[in-house]
This record gives sequence, structure tokens and C-alpha cells, in this order.
Amino acid sequence: QVQLVESGGGLVQAGGSLRLSCAASGRTFSSYAMGWFRQAPGKEREFVAAVRWSDNTIYSDSVKGRFTISRDNAKNTVYLQMNILKPDDTGVYYCAAAQRLFSSYSQDYDYWGQGTQVTVSS
Repeated sequence: QVQLVESGGGLVQAGGSLRLSCAASGRTFSSYAMGWFRQAPGKEREFVAAVRWSDNTIYSDSVKGRFTISRDNAKNTVYLQMNILKPDDTGVYYCAAAQRLFSSYSQDYDYWGQGTQVTVSS
């Protein structure tokens, strides 16, 4: 069982930056692929970024070049550095862990956090 707790969300102006953190419980954290997803009001949850245990990363086209995902296995934590934020980045950001697959599909993730709100004002 893995428990995930996100933090770092907030209100920021367009063009600004935020760094989200996701603290994970469990001794096998380093073996999981970790992902970030987001959900805007009235929209479906969408993939943002993921990092494999080997530090391979994938990003959605909408955030590529602006967001960076990273992980610190010693701290059981995954980060999402978000730069040049846009109003379209507004939503609840969820951290997720996958035991078997390195994927951009939400159905491949086994554990989810409760989410942290990010609001970008224009």
C-alpha cells in the first residue's frame, strides 16, 4: 500500500512559477513510476508528466518545456516544477503511483493522492 500526499499548490499570476511536492509512504517507492495529472473544472482528468524509477520522463505536449518532473528516492518524494504558468494550467493536481507500467494513462496508476489546487490568474 502506498499513500500519497501532495502539497505546494496555490494562487499565482500568469507567467509565475510553483513547485508541487508529493510525499509517498512505503519502502518500495523507488520501484514505482510516479505521475502527475490534473483536472480542470468541468473537464476530464488529464496527464501532465511522469517519471520512471530510472529517471526517464514523459510530458504532455501542453506542458513540455515549461514543467519539470523529478524524484528524490531518498526522501520518497516526487516534484513538479511549473514555470511560465498559464490560466489554462488551473486545476486540481494529483500525484499517482504505478507499480508495473510507465504510462500517461490514468488507468495504469494504482495509487492516488487527494490533490492540490493550482489557480493561475490572468
